Amino acid sequence: MGKTETSVILFNLRSAHNVGSIFRTADGAGVKKIYLVGHTPTPYDRFGRVQSEIKKTSLGATNSVVWEHHQQIDSVLTLLKQQRYCLVTVEQHPLAVAYNEYTFSADKVAFIFGNEIDGVPDAVCQASDAVLEIPLQGQKESLNVAVVAGIVLFNRFN
Repeated sequence: MGKTETSVILFNLRSAHNVGSIFRTADGAGVKKIYLVGHTPTPYDRFGRVQSEIKKTSLGATNSVVWEHHQQIDSVLTLLKQQRYCLVTVEQHPLAVAYNEYTFSADKVAFIFGNEIDGVPDAVCQASDAVLEIPLQGQKESLNVAVVAGIVLFNRFN
């Protein structure tokens, strides 16, 4: 398989630090575009001022990775489906399979990462082409969303 085009959807993230960190990771992983959805912080606030937390953690990646903000996730999912993206939610969910056991066959993949507390809603998981999770072996039930994005984006096609 040739080079797969990858996009990222950040849905209702709360932390600007996580957003900035994911921008930096996305740049390193060759992500084409990030969709910031719902109340996910954007690199600029509603007055056009730079968000200092995102700027600090992204180390300038907000200038090298194309991004868009959308209020509703449904419109983003519809747009990407029309563009023939395979929609892959990363979430602990009954439909989930281990990220390292999933075989990618699409030329375009969009990974969906969700809120730090509530995750990705069930309706979005159900609308996805696949749901992946990172198997955990310790006592904690979850990982930081920026860490999850790093693991998945750098291991997506290995």
